[in-house]
Amino acid sequence: MLREITVTADTIEEAKQKACQELGAVIEKIRFEILRQPEKKILGLFGGSPAEVKATFEVTPLECAKEYLETILKYMDIGDFTITAEEDENGAVITLDGENIAYAIGHRGETLDALQYLAGLVANHVDQSYYRISINIGNYREKREKTLEILGRKLAFKAIKTGAKTVLEPMNPYERRIIHTAVQKVRGASSWSEGEELQRHVVIAPDPDFKPSYNRNNRRSPRSGNFNKDGSYNRRPRSAGYQRRQYAENESHPQDSVFSTFERESINDTPSVSLYGRIDKKPVSEE
Repeated sequence: MLREITVTADTIEEAKQKACQELGAVIEKIRFEILRQPEKKILGLFGGSPAEVKATFEVTPLECAKEYLETILKYMDIGDFTITAEEDENGAVITLDGENIAYAIGHRGETLDALQYLAGLVANHVDQSYYRISINIGNYREKREKTLEILGRKLAFKAIKTGAKTVLEPMNPYERRIIHTAVQKVRGASSWSEGEELQRHVVIAPDPDFKPSYNRNNRRSPRSGNFNKDGSYNRRPRSAGYQRRQYAENESHPQDSVFSTFERESINDTPSVSLYGRIDKKPVSEE
């Protein structure tokens, strides 16, 4: 959006300075057109005319947002700070830096969200079109997004395990979308939003339409161990506590000791019998 004003002053330089004050911009960003040169009065009493200058200033949504944030942060007594911006296709990302700039984040980012919302309104008012403004302080947005992703997955698994729903605190649309995306990655859990305006929040609960499928091939054996790919059985080692208790019992009853030595023919050593094959009472070779 272009803003044009015409100012008059005794000299051209004074007219330019006056235009900068009225437009609220630095002289380097204003385009000037001299409409009339100043004329001095004859004998200092008769005739003469002031200088007339036309000033044109292009107002961009980003510049308006930055100027608004600079004014607000000064009133907040933040101290020294810098404002940098990077534009993209649909808007711009504004980064705030400073020694005490963390005070502008607020409780769980509420102050930062308010600044972002108001700066967006100012930017969209320039051309009456959508211009997205995103404000970040010290990578707070990235850290908050990671925290919400972990929270969403954790509560999704909790809902599946307990069968109960969890109601979260009110969040803005951006944070609610992060929670919904995290819950969608967990099978058996669902989420939706409830409430109106500032009280709108996310609810996480088990998915009533989800039916878990059981694969018998993947079921764990009731015994303490598992089967190898070659069909052999891999028994889990006994714990140290179990071995100590077993040793104490063997000391009390030596005749029942599992550590006693005796001769036993191993079934696995018989070449004609597989590990899990049928074992006849009388081998065929003995008939």
